[in-house]
Amino acid sequence: MRAGARVAVVIPAYNEERAIGRVLAEVPAWVDQVIVADNGSTDATARVAVEHGAQVVPEPRRGYGAACLAGLAALGPAQVVVFLDGDYSDFPRQMQRLVDPILAGRAELVIGSRVQGRREPGALAPQARWGNWLACLLLRLFWGARFTDLGPFRAVRREALARLGMSDRGYGWTVEMQLKAARLGLACLEVPVDYRRRIGLSHVSGTLRGVLGAGAKILYTIFKYALRGRPGGRG
Repeated sequence: MRAGARVAVVIPAYNEERAIGRVLAEVPAWVDQVIVADNGSTDATARVAVEHGAQVVPEPRRGYGAACLAGLAALGPAQVVVFLDGDYSDFPRQMQRLVDPILAGRAELVIGSRVQGRREPGALAPQARWGNWLACLLLRLFWGARFTDLGPFRAVRREALARLGMSDRGYGWTVEMQLKAARLGLACLEVPVDYRRRIGLSHVSGTLRGVLGAGAKILYTIFKYALRGRPGGRG
């Protein structure tokens, strides 16, 4: 890691009591701040996170984006912000792959691509793969953005994150970040990351309601910004 660089990690979590401790145990020691945004969990997610040294920020209003925004509101000084899931499907030890290009000045947003990395069998459900393909195709058609994934494991320069003006409080969070970055012409990069089966049932791809809700919100977000044309400021 480059001397003087401060890195913060935000982990949105909902009922991840069985997984969150393992996630936090693998966060690299060079990370300066680790925030678990507890999205209204009814289990011991918050307690386990505190026991593993994380700062817990409660956000009882449900929504992936809502949890991410709550975590961001609690950030201390940091040049780079990393997001990853709390279900142990991501590999926190691979975080340097995402952070290094930002610190080297080669990128402002780095997406961890599960499509390019190694995937445990069954880790990425067919509906998730198809949804990723369609969303990335639309991002390319509308904004020329060459992404292969909407993966949750990502890093962004803090100044760039402020320019994005993130607002989605639900399933549209990841695609909103990528399309806004493309609209604003930010330097974006994808790096391969590995992916494994999550601990517990997925709140999105594990239920029909989750699949339909996430897909509809992602498409709505893409077309909403596509109809706005070029950004006249923050996008």
